[in-house]
Amino acid sequence: MDMGNKRMAVLVGCNYPNTRNELHGCINDVLTMKEVLVKRFGFDLRSVQLLTDAPGSVVLPTGANIKKALGQMIDQAEAGDVLFFHYSGHGTRIPSVKPGHPFRHDEAIVPCDFNLITDVDFRQLVNRLPKGASLTVLSDSCHSGGLIDKEKEQIGPKATITTNNAKVPSQSPKVIPFESILQHLTSLTNINTSDIGTHLLEFFGSDASLKFRLPPLERDQFESIDPDEGILLSGCQANETSADMSPNEGGGKSYGAFSNAVQMVLKEHLGQLSNKQLVMMAREVLQAQGFEQQHPCLYCSDRNAGATFLWQPEC
Repeated sequence: MDMGNKRMAVLVGCNYPNTRNELHGCINDVLTMKEVLVKRFGFDLRSVQLLTDAPGSVVLPTGANIKKALGQMIDQAEAGDVLFFHYSGHGTRIPSVKPGHPFRHDEAIVPCDFNLITDVDFRQLVNRLPKGASLTVLSDSCHSGGLIDKEKEQIGPKATITTNNAKVPSQSPKVIPFESILQHLTSLTNINTSDIGTHLLEFFGSDASLKFRLPPLERDQFESIDPDEGILLSGCQANETSADMSPNEGGGKSYGAFSNAVQMVLKEHLGQLSNKQLVMMAREVLQAQGFEQQHPCLYCSDRNAGATFLWQPEC
């Protein structure tokens, strides 16, 4: 792939304020990333779209708004463009309809309105990329491993890391259990069913995930384009949780553990880093900090595993 012509990004931070699912570091994560994209990776400030649920936000990170922003970014892309999506917020797992699925669940992110965006939606977005453009997804959320359906695992559950006993500050898992999401949606639709797709279709209609709008045979048509240009850096494995950190000493700001680890690696290594190097170094940071149950992963083609993260120009 040639160096990118246009560089565009959609950054989403969901803190779910004043709810029982409230987090504290997600908006900080994407605000920090916005600055890094502009100062280090050559993104024009006008090409970086920010969606948060902070008080007074003009565009809230609902499922429909997030998919619209991503779709518009892809529609504007041409060969050689570099696209980036950073999500910091809750993730969840939903029962899988696919036989033989490793964890018997599928992965999804949870926008502020609970209109789930699933692995099938991300697969469809990657398949829409014009030839020669790339989409890097950095998801700091629980169960984020495998969030691009059918993307090849480069660093995942098979990798081993030793543990240590370092003290970890106050943290909250970035997960809303499936049962809680189902309960919330049931209260919105008043329909007595455990099929989450029924609730999402009833309440969100055509804005619901493709996973629930399309028949199984049509969903199966969203195969990966081998090798495609989707690159997923996930905060954890598909069966793990990602941490939202609330420092209780010194008045430090809250942050997502994976987003912070990535920022630390980038700050310490100003030269070019491959996607694989960045994920492995972020794993080492989390290990040193005492996170024993959170292992970042990388999903992409073999070529993109060794490609430079966000095709950073040489210093």
